[in-house]
Amino acid sequence: MTFSFASTRLARPLRRVAGAALGALLVFGAAGLAQAEKADREKPMNIEADAMRYDDLKQESVFTGNVVVTKGTIVIRGARIDVRQDPEGYQYGVVTAAPGKLAYYKQKRDGAPGSDEWVEGESDVIEYDSRADNVKFIRNAVMRRLVNGKVNDQTTGPAIVYDQSNGTLSVGG
Repeated sequence: MTFSFASTRLARPLRRVAGAALGALLVFGAAGLAQAEKADREKPMNIEADAMRYDDLKQESVFTGNVVVTKGTIVIRGARIDVRQDPEGYQYGVVTAAPGKLAYYKQKRDGAPGSDEWVEGESDVIEYDSRADNVKFIRNAVMRRLVNGKVNDQTTGPAIVYDQSNGTLSVGG
């Protein structure tokens, strides 16, 4: 099954707000800040899953079984995703991995013309918040920056928050 969400405003990219105090702050890319693909903000969110349950009163959807979310260049995979959208059109969600596996996130980064740079991450749980423009990787977190298909940087930790608006990572526990 495929489901598509479009907001009443602009469809926003999938992100998550950082809630905990975190230690190290890292910036991906020494040659300058590359940010998340800005065009993704205007794309609809499409979700493929084995099953879906929608609560009209709460404006929440729960997708289970082989979940694949796409939104522009963003790809998210997991066993379950709980999604909601606020009245302004911002999207929020929690992706949970299947037992013994990790949830997965990948997005192209804006960069110099002709560059092929991506950010990908895995963890037990991925939370996103399009209003805050952040993605949070919780438990067994790893993030990588890929340049031309090869790992250029890698960071691991108990929790990683990726601030898409400025290309920084906060790592802590």
